[in-house]
Amino acid sequence: MLVREMIDNNFLYYFDQGECLEAYKVFGAHLVKDEDGKNIACEFCLYAPNAKRVDIIGEWNDFKEGRQELFCIDAKGIWYAYLEGDYEWKKYKYVITTHDGRKLTKADPYAFYSELRPAQDSKVCDIEGYKWNDGDWMMNHPKTYDKPLLIYEMHLGSWRRRPDGSFNSFDQIAPMLIDYLKDYGYTHVEIMPIYEHPLDMSWGYQGTGYYAITPRYGSPKGFMWFVDELHKAGIGVIMDWVPGHICRDAHGLYMFDGTPLYEYSKYEDRENEEWGTANLDLGKGITRSFLYSNAMYYMNYFHIDGFRVDAVSNLIYWLGNVNRGVNEGACDFLRKLSIHLFKKDDRVLLMAEDSSSFPKVTAPVGMGGLGFNYKWDMGWMNDTLKYFKLDPIYRQFNHHQLTFSMMYYYNEQFCLPFSHDEVVHMKGSLLNKMPGDRWQQFANYRCLIGYMLTHPGKKLLFMGNELASYDEWHYESELPWTINKYPDHDAANRYVKEITTLYKNEKALWECDYDRRGFEFIDADNASQSLYIFARFPKEQDEHLVVVMNCTPNTYDNYRIGVPGLGEYVEIINSDRDIYGGSNRVNPLPLKVEDYPQNNQKQSVMMTIPPLGISILKHVVAKKAIAKPTASTKKATKKPTKSK
Repeated sequence: MLVREMIDNNFLYYFDQGECLEAYKVFGAHLVKDEDGKNIACEFCLYAPNAKRVDIIGEWNDFKEGRQELFCIDAKGIWYAYLEGDYEWKKYKYVITTHDGRKLTKADPYAFYSELRPAQDSKVCDIEGYKWNDGDWMMNHPKTYDKPLLIYEMHLGSWRRRPDGSFNSFDQIAPMLIDYLKDYGYTHVEIMPIYEHPLDMSWGYQGTGYYAITPRYGSPKGFMWFVDELHKAGIGVIMDWVPGHICRDAHGLYMFDGTPLYEYSKYEDRENEEWGTANLDLGKGITRSFLYSNAMYYMNYFHIDGFRVDAVSNLIYWLGNVNRGVNEGACDFLRKLSIHLFKKDDRVLLMAEDSSSFPKVTAPVGMGGLGFNYKWDMGWMNDTLKYFKLDPIYRQFNHHQLTFSMMYYYNEQFCLPFSHDEVVHMKGSLLNKMPGDRWQQFANYRCLIGYMLTHPGKKLLFMGNELASYDEWHYESELPWTINKYPDHDAANRYVKEITTLYKNEKALWECDYDRRGFEFIDADNASQSLYIFARFPKEQDEHLVVVMNCTPNTYDNYRIGVPGLGEYVEIINSDRDIYGGSNRVNPLPLKVEDYPQNNQKQSVMMTIPPLGISILKHVVAKKAIAKPTASTKKATKKPTKSK
């Protein structure tokens, strides 16, 4: 069916009301083929209700205005042209003449492709006909609530570069990335905005072409192949999505037909001075249709598994300002977005990057929520990093910064993020944030990663965090891959790889993330020693883990801790092992449970607690009666040994 035939009263009504989910099938540039599949024409369709005239300029007419005009075919302002010939890969733009005589040169908002920056042209591109091979993934991958969810956030352009410093393409990145993700046990990759943006420095968060896969890494079908390969390897793909604000470059959506077509009408609502962008009006029907269709476009054509929605607090409240009140139009947009996406696929990941305390962000719409199924726990991230930056001598006075998260944890379905925002703009890398000498910095780093992976909630690590680099991330160069030639960095990276793999393999660390039975503090109040002891439980309670974290450089030998199980505990990982760069204060033999109450538990074990370290003990189901404590173990002391 031709585009012209789709534009009827039914389409116009739903588009205007914000209920159109496939606006990209009408607007944009669409190739017309004959029975043999040969391109014979191209339809161009544009929404510009406040335009007086629209011309299309392209390489076929030397970008000269006045040679080919679009015609207004509807009172609402839909402009259309049918041009005979083969236009695939042709560059073009629109010249919009406003009623007050201004001429605006604009890229196509619905273009599927564009010219590489600094050029600003749209390109005609055929997105039909890709042969997918990910049927098993699309049919069988499960919901993630009681499954491991370990996300690798990445910027495609600075993960790895070619020898000459240029970007790798999708087909070059995918094989390297798949092997890398599988080595660490990652379940998903989250890609920073993949659609067109003019400035590399914006990392994609200031977009101009929401439907155009950026040519920095290849073509739309190249991105389809990229997703296809990841799915075949059992890895999901999440994309960063920015529905709140747009780039103000003249060729983009900004003041598209000379008026704030997609943005707020009021200057103070529209202009986001802090970010240098313009805020979209999510209460407008045409803006909603544009964005809902965009999300559906990525699910339908690219098999995207989820969306991380940027800056949700700026949507919930007017410009993120609680004092200005709730933005009801934006909140309604988010609720309806959730309804549309989950109707399409109830396994979709809809994640809110939200720093507010607005309630029920991850509650279903039918229960009065915004409809996300995950929310980044920004409070946990801020409290945790603030605590770990402290010299250990001061941590005793800030002990409950690490226990506070469990006071509110079950209010939402949280994901714990150490994202790109924490390793840029002079904030320092994760390693560089850590206090002490070099040995203590690495020990703190290992402890931090271990704490994240054992705390309830799904996980996200930004690329490079696993390398234990001293350098911040920078978009202009690739990650410091050669750093692993240094033994301490190599050892830290080995630890990350082993504990992320452990996370994926141990049900206790993810199966009951949002079930109160899945977590228990054994000792939450030992501020004087900066010790934290807690248990993680799977659905089968016997297969639980006990986590012991020491945030001081003291070693505690023959230390008694309460445990909830009978039988034995086996230490399955210890961040202080020498192969990770630690001092090797480990527990190599099974720890026998003794009938001796401790920490409000009926039984206990004796163990070595490593300095600035985290130890994970796995319960081994009892086969015999528990051991009685000996005279020597009853008298065991808690005297610390100073580490390096």
